[in-house]
Amino acid sequence: METKIINDIVIVKSNEIIIKDVQSALDFIMTIKYETNCNKIALNKESVVEEFFILSTGLAGEILQKFINYHTKFAIYGEYSKYTSKPLKDFIYESNKGKDIFFIENEDEAIKMLSK
Repeated sequence: METKIINDIVIVKSNEIIIKDVQSALDFIMTIKYETNCNKIALNKESVVEEFFILSTGLAGEILQKFINYHTKFAIYGEYSKYTSKPLKDFIYESNKGKDIFFIENEDEAIKMLSK
């Protein structure tokens, strides 16, 4: 896992899955907050378990609620074009209109959205 801090935003990139369930998400949030004292995190999409993107599992809602509960802005950056689910596309669209959770194509966009 590689981390860097840009403008109080922690950019995390990993080739391994970091967020696989609610507990791992909570551990991730607390570790980043403890180690960096930052509450804005961008994570590459490959570090999130694929079931997260199947909304019917409920995993995305449970995990993202942890970020909201712990006052942590969160962006997942990566390629989303392979997903054809209308509910997921709608979820991504609505999230990106908000202020806390973002699904972005690249690291630079994640920094821009989290800086707002």
